Amino acid sequence: MAKVRTSAGERRPVILIRSSPWKAGSEQTPWHDVFDMDNGHVRYFGDHKATTTAAPGRTTGNAALLDAFTGHQGHTPEERATAVPLLLFRAVSRSGKVKGHVEFCGLGVIERAERLVQWSGSDHATFTNYVYDIALIDLTAEDDTVSWAWIDSRRDKTLADAQTLELAPKAWREWVKHGHSALPRLRRRVARAKVTKVPEQRAKPGTVEAKDLELIYNHFDGRKHDFEAVASAVAARVLRGAGNSYVEGWLTRRSGDGGADFVGRLDIGSGLAGTSLVVLGQAKCVKLDNLVTAEQIARVVARLRRGWIGVYVTTGAYSVPAQTEMVEDQYPIVLINGLELARELRGMARDDHGGDLEACLGHILTHREIAITNRRPEEILLE
Repeated sequence: MAKVRTSAGERRPVILIRSSPWKAGSEQTPWHDVFDMDNGHVRYFGDHKATTTAAPGRTTGNAALLDAFTGHQGHTPEERATAVPLLLFRAVSRSGKVKGHVEFCGLGVIERAERLVQWSGSDHATFTNYVYDIALIDLTAEDDTVSWAWIDSRRDKTLADAQTLELAPKAWREWVKHGHSALPRLRRRVARAKVTKVPEQRAKPGTVEAKDLELIYNHFDGRKHDFEAVASAVAARVLRGAGNSYVEGWLTRRSGDGGADFVGRLDIGSGLAGTSLVVLGQAKCVKLDNLVTAEQIARVVARLRRGWIGVYVTTGAYSVPAQTEMVEDQYPIVLINGLELARELRGMARDDHGGDLEACLGHILTHREIAITNRRPEEILLE
């Protein structure tokens, strides 16, 4: 987009970047752009070609991106406030057609620009071009959208750079404030969208959930094995609540449990169209402000075999790094935090005990039919 002249100097409102993967490797588009959406990284090649007569940095696209790169390397918030945002798109197929459709891929900042030699055509002619490593900014707070009102404000020559920032995405404002050092936490990552922040996992003070969770913790503090029975019952309720067929198995013995506190079986489908999964459960009754770490979850995952899944039940919460590792490494494990534990037990109390939570807990402990044994988890498949 053309630059506008403001009182502080020239400002380019935006650069729109489009990549067409289906053209990659052709004489028209001899480069191969890389869009790693999961990790917030795009490697984008400039518009110089073997047939271009202008200098590599003088073509329309390269000139604009090199100018943007200079702005993105600003050392102060004031310098970065003038930086031009990059909006990235790529061509996608629709109904078998490769032309005519694009999808929005995100908002970017150029981290690096490199001059390189490329090959093109059947005769392998060489030419010089630029390649840009672009960090995609996290747009979770905006539901992966960018308000065009922000771009419009950047086109308004009467507005100062600081004024236009008021309409910018949250992560962009953070980048302007802190610079490239903040990119590791501001970069778009799919895992981040699936992570629940710690405060959201905890009951708000004074609520029914907070009172219930306090009662649960006090009831089972120092009674590890009794809490395992409750965790098993809650895991069963959660898994059945999704419409699955779940069978409670047994509790493991107090010592030598090998990292598992209870065992169950998840049945999917029936007959030849069905299968069963071993469920390995871990229960941790900890102080309500405690966090379960990635290492603790990994210990449970290390016990899992093919066809097994894990369930981790705690009165505490799960750290963000623990959840991120679980999502990125695709751990087959269900996490039940203290807030969810309290809600499930309150539901059980309401359904069967007239809302009396203590009576519900007593019933679980008194009438449980699951045995305590040192049987091997895979034996649950034989029942």
